[in-house]
Amino acid sequence: MRALTWQGKRSIGYGEVPDPRIQQPTDVVIRVTSTAICGSDLHLYELLGPYLEAGDVLGHEAMGIVDEVGSEVLSLRPGDRVVVPFNVACGECWMCRRGLQSQCETTQVAAKGSGAAIYGYSALYGSVPGGQAEYLRVPYGDYSCVKVGSDLPDHRYLFLSDILPTAWQGVEYAAVPDGGTLAVFGLGPVGQLAARIGRHRGYRVIGIDPVPERRAMAERHGVEVLELDQHVPSRLRDMTGRGPDGVVDAVGMEAHGTGLLGDGPASFLQQATGLLPDKAAQKVMETAAVDRTSVLHAAIDAVRRGGTVSLSGVYSGQATPMPMLKLFDKQIQLRMGQCNVRAWTDRLLPLTEDPADPLGLDDLVTHRAPLAEGPGLYSTFQKKEDGCVKVVLTP
Repeated sequence: MRALTWQGKRSIGYGEVPDPRIQQPTDVVIRVTSTAICGSDLHLYELLGPYLEAGDVLGHEAMGIVDEVGSEVLSLRPGDRVVVPFNVACGECWMCRRGLQSQCETTQVAAKGSGAAIYGYSALYGSVPGGQAEYLRVPYGDYSCVKVGSDLPDHRYLFLSDILPTAWQGVEYAAVPDGGTLAVFGLGPVGQLAARIGRHRGYRVIGIDPVPERRAMAERHGVEVLELDQHVPSRLRDMTGRGPDGVVDAVGMEAHGTGLLGDGPASFLQQATGLLPDKAAQKVMETAAVDRTSVLHAAIDAVRRGGTVSLSGVYSGQATPMPMLKLFDKQIQLRMGQCNVRAWTDRLLPLTEDPADPLGLDDLVTHRAPLAEGPGLYSTFQKKEDGCVKVVLTP
């Protein structure tokens, strides 16, 4: 089959790779009909090369048609249309039964001290071949495939694989009271959906992003917007009186410098680490790495006293400094973590199928292309060119 593969920093290939096959009786193989490039894929594109091998198949947002099932799969058969959550989770362990599928004890990557395995996401998360491909092997198919309807277009369901439940969990974790105010830093795919979810739940929502096209998209869905600069925390306090009740950071470890704190030193260290041999780079990343934290610090500065900051953007710096005085003095709660996708899909599926499209899923995809054009669109997405917010690829 053909797939998108990691070949090196900022280098994505498109070519032949081995076909997936049934390896365990609980496996399913699907023929991928739509797959997407996620913002967290850009961390692989830019920073996490030390944990990748040339030829690794990328992608953790995929859906398609069941092609083959293992002998112990009970609920699926060839021809079923399914979407695949990005967590590889068993559904039966202590963690899964408590809605913590991102910590699945069956698929935890113990060698790296990581949580549940993730499709297409490096040795840190199990080196599982991903879904930016013509076919995808899905372990624990009965649990890890969400069966969907046959009438609506793929984009109504595809985002159940990651960004929609990630946004929902981010808003849930932000703990905004009824009628309260939610601020969302970063209006990429997850930020757009988090803002819309906030509006759907009746909150006042203020979105912050440096890119005009992204702010314009959010405004179409009733979101107030601000350009990202060093004055954002004070502006948010002026707009709300005390500051937002909850803040979602939908940016993460590769925040662009904004003048808020200046991410220059952290950016330099990130890039320098990437120049080391893989084993040395892994050691640095696991013991001394720092993130670019201008957005995180702005969120902590902006949120009201006693409020909550929810981190949906990925952070990985083991030694990232934190403003503990401000966190303690303001009595701020922090919630974070990989999304427990399967915990939210049953609640979200009716919203994706609602004819009224309450979360605006018909207005999110900005770029559709054949899988073969994926390498170029990685670059477009990273550089935020051509109004790019969400890329969907068709194998």
